[in-house]
Amino acid sequence: MKIKRNDKVKVIAGNHKGKEGNVLKVLLKKNRVIIEGVNIIKKHQKPNQTNQQGGIIEKEASINASNVMLVCDNCGKAVRSSTNRNEDGIVTRVCKICNKPV
Repeated sequence: MKIKRNDKVKVIAGNHKGKEGNVLKVLLKKNRVIIEGVNIIKKHQKPNQTNQQGGIIEKEASINASNVMLVCDNCGKAVRSSTNRNEDGIVTRVCKICNKPV
């Protein structure tokens, strides 16, 4: 998966199309990502040790990784990325439009 934690991404398909946010968590086995402020659901929760009151809480749900694209820092657009290996053998992700590291 080309998307990693703390990347800025844009949703390109689904109910939340057009929204941008940072990736909070990547679920590799399920091919899903959790994005800050996107796909918020309401969950009914019983009282427990951490949440004494209980009630209805709002939290982010995961969306499929194929529905998001990486946002380039330089371009400011949703772009595809590729990998480049420099002389030292370090692999970096590169924007396909401006050819600068993401």
